[in-house]
Amino acid sequence: MYSTTDFRNGLKIEIDGDPYVITWFQAVNPGKGSAFTRTKLKNLITGAVIERTYKSGEKVKKPDLEEHKMQYLYNDGTSFVFMNTESYEQVTIPEDVIGDDKDFLKENLEVDILFFNGKPVGCAFPNHVVMKITYCEPGLKGDTATGATKTATMESGMQIQVPLFINEGDDLKIDTRTRAYLGRVNN
Repeated sequence: MYSTTDFRNGLKIEIDGDPYVITWFQAVNPGKGSAFTRTKLKNLITGAVIERTYKSGEKVKKPDLEEHKMQYLYNDGTSFVFMNTESYEQVTIPEDVIGDDKDFLKENLEVDILFFNGKPVGCAFPNHVVMKITYCEPGLKGDTATGATKTATMESGMQIQVPLFINEGDDLKIDTRTRAYLGRVNN
């Protein structure tokens, strides 16, 4: 059990049988009356954000959460297959758990999978991944000063905006949080 004094950003708690993470909190000590804590909580399964107020010293449940480093193996059409890097056990994870981040999946990529009561509920990707461009318009030499961009299709099918001098076949570093081009990777 956690008390309101344990609250901090990123703390995972359980409310009504669902895991939540505290995204914001504020301890309030009014001049009159008892102290309380305001929180904003994000549901780790649905992504819904709620606001809750707790009286000072109130207890909340600690969720049954585990996080495992897993390696992406393949897509079987309806779900993704990952392998636990410690036990070598394979786990099938539904597409809705991964969501739009499936665009960053490529063979052998290591991610952190969050399990709640033994069921996968979330996936944390590294801050950036390296992917190869499978299609884009030909690059233009010397066109680096304008800041103009063009659309490039990555090996996963994801499309991003890249500078004009980038060519098909280049390896690019992509930010997984913003889906932005970070730079070219030399092999």
